[in-house]
Amino acid sequence: MAFGKQKNNPQLSPQAQRQQEDQEIMLAFQKGITALRDFIAPSSVELQNKYFRIGTRFARSFFVYGYPRQINTGWMSGLVNVDEVIDISIYVYPVQSQVIMQNLRKKVTRLEAGIQIDNDKGKVRDPAKQAAILDAEEMRDKLQVGEEKFFRFGLYFNVYANSLDDLEFVSHKVETMLGQGLVYSKPGTSQQEQGLNTVVPQFVDEMQIRRNMNTGAISTSFPFTSANLSQDNGILYGINMHNSGLVIFDRFSLENGNSVVFAKSGAGKSFAVKLEALRSMMFGTEVIIIDPENEYQKLADSVAGSYVRLSLSSTTRINPFDLPKVIDPEEADNALRSNLIMLHGLLRLMMGGAQAMLVGGSSSVTPALNPIEEADLDTGLIETYAKAGITNDPLTHQTLPPTIADLYDTLLHMGGSGPQLAQRIRKYTTGTFAGIFSQQSNIMIDNPFVVFNVRDLEDELRPVAMYIVLNYIWNKTKSDKRKRLLIIDEAWQLMKYEDSANFIFSLAKRARKYNLGITTISQDVEDFMGSRMGRAIVANASMQLLFKQSPSSVDVLADVFKLTEEEKKRLSQFPVGQGLFFAGPNHVHIQVVGSPTEMNLVNTNPNIPSGGFQEGTIDLTNTLAPGTTNMVN
Repeated sequence: MAFGKQKNNPQLSPQAQRQQEDQEIMLAFQKGITALRDFIAPSSVELQNKYFRIGTRFARSFFVYGYPRQINTGWMSGLVNVDEVIDISIYVYPVQSQVIMQNLRKKVTRLEAGIQIDNDKGKVRDPAKQAAILDAEEMRDKLQVGEEKFFRFGLYFNVYANSLDDLEFVSHKVETMLGQGLVYSKPGTSQQEQGLNTVVPQFVDEMQIRRNMNTGAISTSFPFTSANLSQDNGILYGINMHNSGLVIFDRFSLENGNSVVFAKSGAGKSFAVKLEALRSMMFGTEVIIIDPENEYQKLADSVAGSYVRLSLSSTTRINPFDLPKVIDPEEADNALRSNLIMLHGLLRLMMGGAQAMLVGGSSSVTPALNPIEEADLDTGLIETYAKAGITNDPLTHQTLPPTIADLYDTLLHMGGSGPQLAQRIRKYTTGTFAGIFSQQSNIMIDNPFVVFNVRDLEDELRPVAMYIVLNYIWNKTKSDKRKRLLIIDEAWQLMKYEDSANFIFSLAKRARKYNLGITTISQDVEDFMGSRMGRAIVANASMQLLFKQSPSSVDVLADVFKLTEEEKKRLSQFPVGQGLFFAGPNHVHIQVVGSPTEMNLVNTNPNIPSGGFQEGTIDLTNTLAPGTTNMVN
C-alpha cells in the first residue's frame, strides 16, 4: 500500500511532522483492513494452465459443453450431492421467441436442402439430420403457440482438493459421473482465471460456453435437488452429510412406524436408538425396550422410567395366561382365542421344539409336538381356562386367569398324551425355572418409559422370556392405543427360533393398526437376513438404519437394499456414528449427534468416562403419566 508524501509544514518541528505522518499512515492502514473485500479475499491466488491455487487449496474450473438429446429431471442431482467440495454456477439467458423462430426456419431450410442433396448423390440417409429436423419443427410449433420459451444455458463449476493428486482424482470422478448421463465437461485450459471469475457469485460469464435450451430442458436443471429428509414434525436423527442439513423425521408418517437397525458391535447403533427413544419420549411417545445387555438402565433411571429385571432370582412375575383388556368389542370376542394361539407357540418353545438354528445359511427344524400332542395340548388349555371360569364370553375375561401350574395339573389328570406333556413343562412349574412365569403377574407398565432387562436369564430361558414379554407388551398395546415405540435389541436371538420369529413378524404386520412402531436391532446381519422371517421383517419396516458393517455382511445388505457400489464401499468404512438412513424410497448419509447431556445419558463406551458433564435427571414431568413411579425389583 503506497501513500503520497505530505508537504512539510514549516510551522512544525521535524519530530512533530514525523508524528503527524505516522498518524496519517496508521489511519490509512486501519481504513484498509476494515474494507469488506479484505475480509472475503483469499490470502493468495496462483493461476496455472490447468488449475489454480487459492491459499493452500488446489482447484480446477470446468465448463459443460455437451448434453444428450433428451435430458431427464434431476440430472444435476449427482453433481449437487457429490461428496466433494464443489462450487456451481448456472447462467440462463432468455431469448426472444421471434428471433429463434427466424433462426429455426433457416436451420430447417438448410437441413432439408442437405437431405435433398444427399438423395441426389445417392448417399445413405443420415438419421441425425432427420432427428434435427423433427426437433426444430417441434420447437417451432411450441414457440408459435407460446407453449415454450427459449434460453441460452451455461453451466460451470469449480472442484477443490488439498493436493494435486486429490484434485486429479476428484476431477476424474466428477467428469465420469456426468459422462454417465451423456453430459460432457472439460477443464478450462488456459482459462482458469476466467473460470474462477465465472463461478464466483458476481454474474460475470467470462467463459461464454452456452447451449440452447427450451423451457422443459431448463426446468430439468433445477439445482436444489439435494437429498433431503427433513419434515416440519418429527425428531432429530442427525446431520445430513450430503448437504449439512438436519434430518428431522417422523417415522409414523410412513406406511408404518417400524424400523430396523443393523451394525457391527461398537458402530453406534445403541447410541442412535437411545437418542431416538429419548427424543421421542419428549414428544409424548411411550417407549418400551427389551434389553438383553443391561444397556438402558441408566437412561431409564434418568427419565424416571420403570426398569423391570427378569431373572430367576428376581421377584418380578409375568403370567403368560393373562388376557388383554381389549376395548374394541369385535376384538374382545377373539381375545381368548388369540391368547390360546400365542400359548401354543410359547409351549412349543418351552418344550424345546420349533427351534430353527441357522448354520451356514440353512435351518434345521425339530418339531416339538406331533398332531396328537397338539390336539391334547389345545384341549388342556381350553379346560384350564374353563376351570378358572373363563370362556369365549368377554364378560368372563375379568376373572383371575390361570397359570402354567394350573395347566400342568390339568394335563397331568388328562388321558392320552396329557401326562407326558405335563412332565415336559414341569421344570417351569416346580422345577428349575419355576416362579418367574408360573405365578400371577405383579407388574404394571403404566410408565411412558419401560425397560425389560433379560440379561441375567439363562440362555435356555431367554427366548421364552422374550416371547412372553413381547406378548405382554402386545396385549398392553391392544388395550390402549397410544403412540408407542417397541425396541427389540439383539433381535437375532429371537430369530433363531421359528415361533418367536413368527411372533415378531406378526407384530410388525399389525403394529400400524395400534399406533405402535417396532425397532428391531441386530448385529448378526447374516443370521438375521438368512431366515425367511428376518427378510420379511426388514421388508415390512419403512425405516432402516445401516451403520458400519463387517465385509461379509456388506454384500447381503447391498442385495436387500439395492445399494450402489459407492454405498457398499462406504458401508464397511463408516466411522462410529455414521451410516445410511432409509425412510421409504429415500435415503441419505447421516451423522448421528447428541448434545452433551444426551451423550452423558446414552454413552455405553467403557473407554469414555461418563464424567465431564453434569450428572442429573432430565425433567420430563410433562411427558410422564400422573402418579407414575420408578419400579424397583
